[in-house]
Amino acid sequence: MIDSNAKLKLQSVNLFYGDFHALGDVTFDIPECAITAIIGPSGCGKSSLLRLFNRMNDLIPGVRVDGSIFLNDIPIYGKNTDVVHLRQKVGMVFQKPNIFPMSIYDNVIIGPKHHGIKNKRDLEIIIERSLSQVALWDEVKDSLDKPGLGLAMGQQQRLCIARALAVEPEVILMDESCSALDPESTMKIEELMMELARNYTIIIVTHNMEQARRVSDMAAFMMIDKAKIGRLVEYERTSDIFLNPKDKRTEDYITGRFG
Repeated sequence: MIDSNAKLKLQSVNLFYGDFHALGDVTFDIPECAITAIIGPSGCGKSSLLRLFNRMNDLIPGVRVDGSIFLNDIPIYGKNTDVVHLRQKVGMVFQKPNIFPMSIYDNVIIGPKHHGIKNKRDLEIIIERSLSQVALWDEVKDSLDKPGLGLAMGQQQRLCIARALAVEPEVILMDESCSALDPESTMKIEELMMELARNYTIIIVTHNMEQARRVSDMAAFMMIDKAKIGRLVEYERTSDIFLNPKDKRTEDYITGRFG
């Protein structure tokens, strides 16, 4: 599916880890201000695909990417790409909350300070805005000097999202970001995703088919082929994927016949 107004565009993308061909000929466009879910069985390359969007795979020795990925029609794997600037535009939230061993306050401002914002009042505005965006401000505003690691798990994950928002990204990547949470915290994160999608492009990896169905606008189903290469099988509106899949393999997966 090609969208001329897409936020991100992938064209014949192949990913290699040394001699291992992890992803093969992936082509699809991701719409702006929507939630796109990447689904598929374990080992099909979902997280590897997600990490292409902010070049996190660059940190792995021997990695190679062929093909093109565009953010706002600008290639992100070009020779002149500022990777630090790219990761400011494309934030990431991991499976387990990666809270830094510092105060709630310092967890939020670490990104803005790294990007040159030093004025105390400016930082205070960023903190209140970011924590309010994740519905955490009222819960922690009187304890900003306390360790972020002292928060409950669901609060920690919302703090991680606030930290990503603090640098004003355009895209938020979420890699199984609810899998370590209880149902109540998961519901809060899902509600937050849908609220944030009004202003941000959100891409999630999830094994939870009900979650993908509840929150996402678009769904990309992936599988490995006989050569153990991750391939995009089908990419459509989530409602179409779940109600009228075009590929039998998609239907088998979402109905629990395999995976």
